[in-house]
Amino acid sequence: MTDDAYLVLQSDSATAPGVPLAAVGDLACLESPAVRAWLDAQGVTETSADLRLVPPEETAGIPEDAERLPVPLGEEELSRLRHRTAPPDVARLEEELLGYRSCTDGRDVLLARALAAGVPAHRVAELTGEDLAAVEAVTR
Repeated sequence: MTDDAYLVLQSDSATAPGVPLAAVGDLACLESPAVRAWLDAQGVTETSADLRLVPPEETAGIPEDAERLPVPLGEEELSRLRHRTAPPDVARLEEELLGYRSCTDGRDVLLARALAAGVPAHRVAELTGEDLAAVEAVTR
């Protein structure tokens, strides 16, 4: 397995790994001279139906004769790609996990603010569903 994602040009998109490039959204690597030159040399644009983006863990599925180019992706870009290549039931769970993460961001700050405002620790625990010991640990 490689650490790079790959742009792959393959005419049989029904069996090709990865997803259409357009499904992933804007990618910083598409502005690089190397990627622009490769696309020009292949005679395709970013919206070509034959152009796919393959995550690092799926590169073994790229046919030997397929035109390909390794491309570096940022953490957020790679996360979007992996989300788009996941089966629908896994993608739904990933959405729930992302929602959970966004809800828990700043958890300790919110608990500390509530305690500092005079909300009793047992009430904070009751309202948040957090363990009382976890709520009390925020002030230590």
